[in-house]
Amino acid sequence: MTSAGTDDAPIRPDSAGAIAAAVRSGETTALAVTEAHLARIARRNPTLNALTVVFDDRARRVAEEIDAALAAGDDPGPLAGVPVSVKENIDLMWSASTNGWRALADAVPERDAAVVRRIRAAGAVPIGRGNMPDFGMRWDTDNDLFGRTLNPWDATRSPGGSSGGDAVAVATGMSAIGLGNDFGGSLRLPAYAVGVCGLRPSQGRVPRAAVQGRAVALTLQQFSVNGPLARSVDDIALALDAIAGWDVDDPVSIDAPRVRPGDVPRRIGVTHDPLAWGVDAEVAAGIDRAAAALSRAGWDVVDVEPPMLEEAAVLWRRLSCTDMLLTLDPAVLGEPLGRSATRFLRDSTAAARPYETASEYAQAWGQRAAIAAEWRRLQVEVPLILGPVSTSRMSAPDDDLGGTAAADRAWRDLRLTVAVNFLGLPALALPAGLAADGMPSGVQLIGPMFAEDVVLTAGRDIEAGVAPVALPD
Repeated sequence: MTSAGTDDAPIRPDSAGAIAAAVRSGETTALAVTEAHLARIARRNPTLNALTVVFDDRARRVAEEIDAALAAGDDPGPLAGVPVSVKENIDLMWSASTNGWRALADAVPERDAAVVRRIRAAGAVPIGRGNMPDFGMRWDTDNDLFGRTLNPWDATRSPGGSSGGDAVAVATGMSAIGLGNDFGGSLRLPAYAVGVCGLRPSQGRVPRAAVQGRAVALTLQQFSVNGPLARSVDDIALALDAIAGWDVDDPVSIDAPRVRPGDVPRRIGVTHDPLAWGVDAEVAAGIDRAAAALSRAGWDVVDVEPPMLEEAAVLWRRLSCTDMLLTLDPAVLGEPLGRSATRFLRDSTAAARPYETASEYAQAWGQRAAIAAEWRRLQVEVPLILGPVSTSRMSAPDDDLGGTAAADRAWRDLRLTVAVNFLGLPALALPAGLAADGMPSGVQLIGPMFAEDVVLTAGRDIEAGVAPVALPD
């Protein structure tokens, strides 16, 4: 690990695993690692606006505590000294959990979220807060409170959302791991946009926010999960091991058995253009590169069309927009949303046709079981599905705004991604080389419930067989 003496001191994009190993072995110190990352933040963040709050002194104190524990012969954990960023909607007592919304600018939580407690217990060092759109609604990262996050590869392209701040921080070496969440691609789309890995775990595998005597929208309970962003599949696995498991405050969380690679057939189904609605040639080329790597690694690679995909994507959209209208109405919140969030909510709900009756809403949830059964039958024979995160390349910031046509286009591009949220399945987004435009390309691997280990195994084979994506600088 290169220590920082000046703002332009080089920092190798070491993996979280390499950082922890170097700290634990005494090759470097947690404080030196923290100082190097703080220097990187000072140089890159003023332009990129990925981190909304930087924990300079607090991060240093935590790092010093880790070094003291090592000096005393104690084990600080498998992520000793690893800098992590924490999304603005995950409780961390060091700063407000704003959700990217002005009205929560002073909402400092009374305790850390379970995932924060766990990653800190593993020895990680919170170094900053990741930017996000208001309440994580958009597929871009901008809000009236903190402003816009820029894509480090090309500022004229969106960094994705809603975990865009953490993805950019990880991609540029400001943090080694990002903690975010995924309601409709909010981890996987930013990972695709900036060339990192993002895991949406199975529903229940990782605890979400504590439930404390207040109603929580049903879609938020069923579609949204916390998960990690990192620069390698191995680092995703390290983070997942640290944060997964049952939590008393989240009734959706469980200690589920882990499906191992030997438990299922070594077979992957490939879909380039789900529903034949169109796919960019560069997206398809990235999928081909990933499929070839998997074939060389001994996987049986077959073509597949995911069952009832249109129904799943439509139901995700209509149910989500119904709940957003009910829970994010300014009359309910007491304060208006930010300008871009207001436009997104208006356009998306107008395009989605939210449910108007309790009967329609109940029938939609009932249909979920039928679709999940079809996917389960497929994944007995073809456990993994390889396909696009988005069927389009990343477009300009605010391209998810601009009326119902823009809202329709964004949803159509993410049809496979949102179906995963609807069904609660695990999915890993990871790079698949560079496209002709010089931007990272990427794919996602979708597994059956609680088969994160299988997904990660296949992800490592793609990682090993496709040219790596260099850290933008």
